[in-house]
Amino acid sequence: MILFYIILANLIISAFSLIGIITLGLNENFLKKILMSLVSLSTGLLLGGALLHLLPEAMDYIDPLVALEIMLVSFVGFFFIERTFHWRHCHDENCKVHSFGYMNLYGDAIHNFIDGLIIASAFVISVPIGISTSVALAFHEIPQEIGDFGVLLHAGFTKKKALIFNFIVALFSVLGGIVGFILSTQTEGIIPYILPIAAGGFLYIATSDLIPELKKEVDPKKSISSFVLFVVGILLMYGYLSL
Repeated sequence: MILFYIILANLIISAFSLIGIITLGLNENFLKKILMSLVSLSTGLLLGGALLHLLPEAMDYIDPLVALEIMLVSFVGFFFIERTFHWRHCHDENCKVHSFGYMNLYGDAIHNFIDGLIIASAFVISVPIGISTSVALAFHEIPQEIGDFGVLLHAGFTKKKALIFNFIVALFSVLGGIVGFILSTQTEGIIPYILPIAAGGFLYIATSDLIPELKKEVDPKKSISSFVLFVVGILLMYGYLSL
C-alpha cells in the first residue's frame, strides 16, 4: 500500500510538468518576449535549489566537506559530459538545439529522481509525513516547470518537443520513488549522497549556460526585469524551505 501512495504522489507531481501546455496557446511574439523571463526564473530556481535546499540538506546527514567534494565532482562531471559530446561548439545559425537544453534536462531528471527518493523516504516513515512532503515538493514544481519549459524553448526545442521532453523527465520522480522504496528496505543513508550530485548539476547549468545567456541582454529595462525574476526564483526556493 505504501508503494501505491509513493507512485500516486509522484505521478501527480509529474503532471505539473504539463503546465507547459498553457504556453502552447500563447501568441508566438508574446512567447518570445517572455522567453528570457522564464530563463531568468529558472536560473534563480536552480541556484536556490542547489545552495539553499539540496546542499544544506545533504550536510545535515553527511560531513560538509564530503558533500562539497561530491558537488564539485558532479560539477566537473557535467562539464566533462558537455565537452565530450562537443554540444557547446554548436553556436552558429545551423545549430538547432543548444547544449544547455539537454544539460537542463539531465539536471532536472536527477532533481526529479531525488524528489522521488525523498517522497518515498517520507511515506516509509508515515503516510501523513509523505503527504505533507509531496505537497511541499509540488508547490515549487509549478514555477520550476514553467522556467524549464522556457529554457528548452530558448535552447531551440519546438513547443511540442519541449512539452514531451519535460513530461518524460518529470516521470523520473516515479522511478526515484520506486527505487527509494526498495532502498529504504535494504540500504540506509544513500539519499544524502545523491543530493550533492544534483546540486553540482544545478550549479553548472545555471552558472556556465543560463547566466551567460542572460548577460547577452543589452536593453537596460529588460536586464533589470530579468534580474528581478532571477531573484524571485531564489526567493521561491527560500520560501519553499520555510514550508
